[in-house]
Amino acid sequence: MEDLGQITQLIIHLGAFDLEFNLETILMTWIAIGVLTTFGFLASRRRHVVPGPLQAMGEMLISVFYGLTEDALGKKLARTYSPLICALFMFLLVSNWIGIIPHLHEPTKDLNTPLSLGLMGFFIAHYAGIRAKGFKEYARAYIDPMFFMLPLNLIGEIAKVVSISFRLFGNIMGGSIIILVVSYLSFNLVLPPFLNAFFGLFVGTVQAFVFTMLTLVYISVQVQ
Repeated sequence: MEDLGQITQLIIHLGAFDLEFNLETILMTWIAIGVLTTFGFLASRRRHVVPGPLQAMGEMLISVFYGLTEDALGKKLARTYSPLICALFMFLLVSNWIGIIPHLHEPTKDLNTPLSLGLMGFFIAHYAGIRAKGFKEYARAYIDPMFFMLPLNLIGEIAKVVSISFRLFGNIMGGSIIILVVSYLSFNLVLPPFLNAFFGLFVGTVQAFVFTMLTLVYISVQVQ
């Protein structure tokens, strides 16, 4: 319990400003990236007509998320955005699962991670909307049906980033706190491992999928 709230930081002083980096989150993020890079290398190294387990898993993930992206954006845009959607889900999945391993922690329980991914999806969605509609048609959507709707529409777009980011952060951080408290109260006996598996595997998978699908929906809304 004494570790709750403690953050290992690297602080860089730049004149009147301080840059603060959460070293634990950075390390866990690079571990997740390393796991995904290794998986991608092993799954594609020796491809066969009859796929092995890793190749089959990789092909299944790509096929599922390509199909979902095609349903939302159409065949032309699916070729552009399906790699992003698939990679986003896989990164979030590994990031949420990594906390199951002792002494490792989920990068997504640091608000900076889901918030940065939410901002990434926000800018990609609006970029896609401008490319698909043209800037004039894209901007007109914010003042329909009346000009005074502009502030409400802008607030609505900002609220999407806040909602998607805090949903993921709240679920992962909340699960970590529950596991920590129950572990402290029960002296790490029977219940905590089951809670760890539940929040890590089930909730982690659901939240990764929800975040990914919401990002896809935001892109779809902008391009249509």
